[in-house]
Amino acid sequence: MVSWRMYTRGARPLDYTLYLVTDPVLAPAASLPFIVAAAIAGGASVVQLRDKHASAAALAATARSLLAITRPAGVPLLINDRVDVAVAVGADGVHVGQDDTPAAAARAALPRPALLGVSAGTPAEAAAAAAAGADYVGVGAVYGTATKADAGEPLGVGGLAAVAAAAGGIPVVAIGGVGVGNVEAVGGVPAVAGVAVVSAVVAAADPAAAALALRAGFERGRAATAWEG
Repeated sequence: MVSWRMYTRGARPLDYTLYLVTDPVLAPAASLPFIVAAAIAGGASVVQLRDKHASAAALAATARSLLAITRPAGVPLLINDRVDVAVAVGADGVHVGQDDTPAAAARAALPRPALLGVSAGTPAEAAAAAAAGADYVGVGAVYGTATKADAGEPLGVGGLAAVAAAAGGIPVVAIGGVGVGNVEAVGGVPAVAGVAVVSAVVAAADPAAAALALRAGFERGRAATAWEG
């Protein structure tokens, strides 16, 4: 029987500060263990395995290779959309988009304390995700992004704040076009718990250094907001 790690807020507060999302085009499965290990060394605190076209068997094999890295580091591994794969390999949860498995169905299929993340681009979507039992909401795209063709018009930090305010108090992770040049501004949005990145780390020549710089930038923005408050 799979033993699910406790990442619930009551048992172990989860650090969403730097959330890494993988991309099969930028980084094929064979290179992912190196990239994920380096990103964690640089400060990545959550990893999501995202591959919309992999078979269940191939996705499960990749997930197991990543779990061998994330689990000893105490970093949760989530699977994008595939609840069946997440349950089969004992991953720490699932993230679903608006066109994926409905959030309520994913929540019902996931044994507690597995995490459920839901993408949201509007206040209504954020509120619905919280009502369906999401543990966090991924909000975006904040800026323009080339890694997700259907991301829609960028929200900007003002739109991010508006969507985050509708999330019912659950953690909000900002995603979409975030890099070292704008991550500090995202960290300055009070309701945002962290930032999710794809190419900024996955495609970096030095994933550890990229993760370190992104985390430091986000934390500077967060600290500035706390000081102003």
